[in-house]
Amino acid sequence: MSDPNEADGPDGPSIQPSDELEAALAEAVAAVDERKGGKGAATSADPGAPQGAAEGDPEDVAALKDQLLRLHADFENLRRRTLREKEDAFRYGHENLVKDLLPTVDNLERAVDHARQSGGGDVEGLLQGVELVLRELQGVFSRHGVEEIEAEGAAFDPAIHEAMAQAPDDTVPANTVVQVYQRGYQLRDHLIRPARVVVSKPSTEGGAKPEEPASD
Repeated sequence: MSDPNEADGPDGPSIQPSDELEAALAEAVAAVDERKGGKGAATSADPGAPQGAAEGDPEDVAALKDQLLRLHADFENLRRRTLREKEDAFRYGHENLVKDLLPTVDNLERAVDHARQSGGGDVEGLLQGVELVLRELQGVFSRHGVEEIEAEGAAFDPAIHEAMAQAPDDTVPANTVVQVYQRGYQLRDHLIRPARVVVSKPSTEGGAKPEEPASD
């Protein structure tokens, strides 16, 4: 069902003035006409009145012009905001679907990891099936603009990463993601959930203590 305040134009859908806005515009126009009529009547009744009296009060004209400009600006702001909200609803309308599917992806990833660790020919078929489903789900995500957040080996970014712990590691710079607990995802440029990660820290921080020799 189309919105009665919208119309399709050469540049796409446009927002038509609301009843309240049209009424305000009509009121402002009527006020201008009334002032013009009053000034004209006064001039006819008094032929000796100054010639400039029929032109209207400059302050009244300026005030009405300002009111019309404000109404036009309000309408433009409403139009832009409405179009932006519609665009956001279209771009991010599948967010709840993605959130519902994420636990399934997590479980499938755990099943694949478990099957790999168990080994043996008995689980080979199960492993292949689970991997197939996982690839299909990842394909669905990709088609809907869902991307996995790059985490392991990247510098920690609080905007897309959630630090769960720190681990001493001198092989990488401090605050580098060295392990991923749970993968993060984003829908285009919109964060769905951050990646839960382990972040590196210098192993010499605070001074490393040598191990005590075992007592007899």
